[in-house]
Amino acid sequence: MFEIQKALIILALLVPFFVKADDLNIYSDGALAPGWENWSWSSTLDFAATDLFEGTSSISVTSGAYAALSVKLEGTFPSYAGLRFDIAVRLCIPFSECDAQSSSYKGTDPDVSIYIQSTTDNAQSPTIALSAFKQTITADNFTSLLIDFDALPGTGSPLGTDSWDRITFQAGGNGATYHLDNIVLVESIVIVPEFLSAEPLTNDIIAMTTQGEVNFSDVSITLNQKVVFTDLSDSNKGLTEDYFIGIDYQDIVQSVKQSINPHIYGVNFPTSASYIEHLGVTMSRWGGNAETAYNPFGGFTNAGNDWYFENRANDNADDWVGWVQNAGSATMLTVPALDWVSKDASSYSYPRSVYPEQTAFDPYNSDAGNGLLPNGSYVTSTPDQNNVYVPWNTSAAKQWLSGMKNQPTIVTIDNEIEIASSTHQDMHPSPVDYDEELSRVISFATAAKEAIPGVLVGAPSTCSWWFYWTSVVGYSDNAAHSDIDFLPWFLQQMNAYEKANGTRLLDYLDIHYYFQPDTSANDAAAKALRLRMTRSLWDTSYVDESWVGVDPQNHQWDPTVVELLPRFKTLIDINYPGTKLSIGEWSSTADTDITGGLVTVDSLGIFGQYGLDSATYWATPDEVGPVGLAYWLYRGCVVRKRSYHRKTSLSFRQIRHIFRKLKCPGQLLEPATQYTGTICWH
Repeated sequence: MFEIQKALIILALLVPFFVKADDLNIYSDGALAPGWENWSWSSTLDFAATDLFEGTSSISVTSGAYAALSVKLEGTFPSYAGLRFDIAVRLCIPFSECDAQSSSYKGTDPDVSIYIQSTTDNAQSPTIALSAFKQTITADNFTSLLIDFDALPGTGSPLGTDSWDRITFQAGGNGATYHLDNIVLVESIVIVPEFLSAEPLTNDIIAMTTQGEVNFSDVSITLNQKVVFTDLSDSNKGLTEDYFIGIDYQDIVQSVKQSINPHIYGVNFPTSASYIEHLGVTMSRWGGNAETAYNPFGGFTNAGNDWYFENRANDNADDWVGWVQNAGSATMLTVPALDWVSKDASSYSYPRSVYPEQTAFDPYNSDAGNGLLPNGSYVTSTPDQNNVYVPWNTSAAKQWLSGMKNQPTIVTIDNEIEIASSTHQDMHPSPVDYDEELSRVISFATAAKEAIPGVLVGAPSTCSWWFYWTSVVGYSDNAAHSDIDFLPWFLQQMNAYEKANGTRLLDYLDIHYYFQPDTSANDAAAKALRLRMTRSLWDTSYVDESWVGVDPQNHQWDPTVVELLPRFKTLIDINYPGTKLSIGEWSSTADTDITGGLVTVDSLGIFGQYGLDSATYWATPDEVGPVGLAYWLYRGCVVRKRSYHRKTSLSFRQIRHIFRKLKCPGQLLEPATQYTGTICWH
């Protein structure tokens, strides 16, 4: 047994739920504060309700479907730390006295989402559902909720800097009835310092869980009636029993000078809400080759040459965005941008009866071929697209997006369409050149922005290093555009569009990055190379150990050196300042090998250190494999780096034991036994 000697005092009452002189009051009693205007719609409001209140009155809100209480400031509030408000529902007895359409009078959380806007530039925050808050709203009592602008509930993303001036509480499809009181923009947020738990994990490991800036100097630890540690704030001391691991709920990496965008801890197609919770997934992407042909009106898609050009049934994107965001992750949704989408769940482009000479056929459907001839060329007579697809255009895209119940955080304009003449040669056999790709991005980005005001747009989701700089047409396409490589040219054109039209269409430059060295042998040399290749993300002196380092084929500075993040930060600064950088697909190249896990740990750290704005792993790493464990180390329980941590080496068996004991969201089950190796803790 052990105990914490009680020189410790838990500071449990320093809660920031009071209005200070520097806070900005929105509503307290009877009316909106001076400077605030009522911009609500389709709602019945009583700003002096006395049936349920704190002080002398509250705001009673009854909103119809998708209606809202909305308030706007005559000015802006760009520098506040958060929004605090009290919310309550009223349990009516008898129930007939209440609006039968409103579930909120049954004592459940109202179907209400909150978002913040700038009416100057139409910017909008991610939508925050009440279900994203940890607190439960109870009947006939007010619950205080706080939105931290540095880590918005649900997504964990920062609000960011803008000319914010409007706050909206919007009901869902069933409407909502509720009360609000004490609505305040707070100048600062104080995290209550508290020791949450301390327990021995093994004979020589003690885990302590804290929140806020606790006072470690007043703590001593007794293990088996023996004092093994005193004054944890002393960096010269260490545990006499060898190891100490500190776990902190706050997402702090003290060695990085700038803020880390939480959206770098993303994956493609998370499997479940529990997967998102366990690994702390912050950005979830709906993408890949199949989404180019996704038909949202029927729930069909076609993976192109990934699987015999066959249509198939597909999940509903709207429902997917909904459950993913409810699980706490932001979303990145791919919008098709070619001329066709799948018409059903069963048709295919290359039947054996029409093209008998193909090199391969679906083992589960012997009539569906791969569209390739024995000489390696594609079938030359293009199939009639109407047999498999239906037309798609910006009008269809707007109809789909504007009708979505659940709005994505980011939309990307298609997926790797620069190689559509290969991946989807049945629907788009002609090579995509610079001008066509730009035209499609502008057209569908415009449609997306019109359909979902305030949505963020990423493009062009380019597949690889080669196509960052040229097109499938080849270097004659570069020559036709003043010998400018593709992505720098693309940024210039999007910048020119904004200057000419007054509208920014491109919020994120989205690229896909796959390490170019060949590590497929997975022998000792390949594993060593795999561990070195993360230098291509940042190292301005590292000549890539692949074809890039020998025959780079671009017009960039230091063309044999990738230096991905510094390079693209510079290209953005030169060609379109203010654009964010996203890596929509990346991979460790070895999900089941310990070196793949180490590459992932290294890459995620580099993403944070070099200011990447978003990243989503391709595709869905095993939750208890090496890559999943890498995410867990960053996001399942955040390890706070402190000077008193002693460097040690833990086997996966030891880590598994620790995971079982820790009481935190990312608690893991049994990792597979074949994963062996060590992880260094500092």
